[in-house]
Amino acid sequence: MIEAVSCGGLVIHRGKILLLYKNYNNRYEGWVLPKGTVEEGETYEKTALREVKEESGVDGVIVEYIDKTTYSFVVPEDTVSKEVHWYLMRSDSYESCPQQEEYFRDSGYYKYHEAYHLLKFENERAVLEKGYSIYKKLKRLQKWD
Repeated sequence: MIEAVSCGGLVIHRGKILLLYKNYNNRYEGWVLPKGTVEEGETYEKTALREVKEESGVDGVIVEYIDKTTYSFVVPEDTVSKEVHWYLMRSDSYESCPQQEEYFRDSGYYKYHEAYHLLKFENERAVLEKGYSIYKKLKRLQKWD
């Protein structure tokens, strides 16, 4: 069993959520949240910010930690067990630029209900639910710019 740790962001601008569309040789296709692997010596927060920037071109600002998700998948001759640490982030623009080298073909900001139905993975929908609930609470308390 291979263990891996990634970090990612639920990025919100004016109530809309950043999603990326990934298409790898038509085998992996769908809308996802930005995330990636922790590099040596890097904090989870720095990883999340770096991955959001690399995959989408967006400069996120961490607001708070959302949750950790876990899943596993099979690779030739082994199984990977992965945990992903998610952060709620804000951005100051709707501009994004998907990282073509990593097979991201599109990106954009979507209303909650659109993002929920577009997301490919159930665990990312759960992150969206929890993170958006935190966002709404902060908005009500006037703690979200």
